[in-house]
Amino acid sequence: MTKPIPVFDGHNDFLLRLLRDPANREAIWLKGEGKGHMDLPRMRKGGFAGGFFAIYISSPEPHDSADRDAIMDAPPYDMPLDALIGHLAAQPVALAMAGHLMWMERAAPDDFKICRTAAELQHCFDTGKISAIMHFEGAEPIGPDLDALHVWHAAGLRSLGPVWSRPTVFGHGVPFRYPGDPDTGPGLTDAGKALVRECNKLKIMLDLSHLNEKGFDDIAKISDAPLVATHSNAHAVTPSTRNLTDRQLAVIRESDGMVGLNFATVFLRPDGRKSPAMTLEPMLRHLDHLIEHLGEDRVGLGSDFDGATVPQDITDVAGLPVLQQAMIDHGYGPELMRKICHENWIAVLRRTWGG
Repeated sequence: MTKPIPVFDGHNDFLLRLLRDPANREAIWLKGEGKGHMDLPRMRKGGFAGGFFAIYISSPEPHDSADRDAIMDAPPYDMPLDALIGHLAAQPVALAMAGHLMWMERAAPDDFKICRTAAELQHCFDTGKISAIMHFEGAEPIGPDLDALHVWHAAGLRSLGPVWSRPTVFGHGVPFRYPGDPDTGPGLTDAGKALVRECNKLKIMLDLSHLNEKGFDDIAKISDAPLVATHSNAHAVTPSTRNLTDRQLAVIRESDGMVGLNFATVFLRPDGRKSPAMTLEPMLRHLDHLIEHLGEDRVGLGSDFDGATVPQDITDVAGLPVLQQAMIDHGYGPELMRKICHENWIAVLRRTWGG
């Protein structure tokens, strides 16, 4: 492969890196300081054409404790759900992260643009500018009256997951558990059902990743938009609570939605371990399974860069061509490669947003 195939990616946590070190954000974004998975130079090197940039509210300790990694590298494990975070606590953090995203656009106007329409997304792709979608990984910054949803939509929010792996006023996430399945608790609250309807009206994409099975089913019943999981894998290959069952994949296919392959080792490895010491064969197994159950037009990539441990052969966003070569060597042809790497994401967003 002489040139990377442009990649539109379903999920990253780059904004969290900027939030944790705002004084160095110019070096982190524009120059790269050799840490994390992403920066502008490495995006260009790896063929990163755009993606969903997550606004995520970190849990207080013990979620961020070092012990968590060790536990998740020694299955079986069952991590308790983190506590709910209210919208009054979440909103200032979300505002700061949105500000960092908008600063990224101002700091590199020729290279980077926040997109609010499918036409803007396509234009960026056609002209080689990196596109960004403002995404909420967990709806904590929105109160039950949903007024803030309209404020955030006006600011550029175009994709939203009702939960991360903890409860919100809208629904319930899955715990990090291996082995396990996503049937872990009750479905959406009344406020959650209202949130789904309002997102449909505003053409905000709903993300099913991290949601438990009953919440998934509630959205499937209510939503009139394609069902999308931005960064989830196949439960049949790796039986983690975070992965999607074949029944769920069938529901997504019926809605003409799609799934982005998560690069997190803990959701890729059949043994459920977090260690990056793995080949890319499990990634290809997940892709094969997703393609079998969703069809070639409903599978993409959802890396979780800067939010997860990824396989050692990929390392960071500059390693995307390594994965692409493995896919080609596995037998994926040029048309399927383009679909998985970017065309399917652009198509499902056009179906969701219109235009």
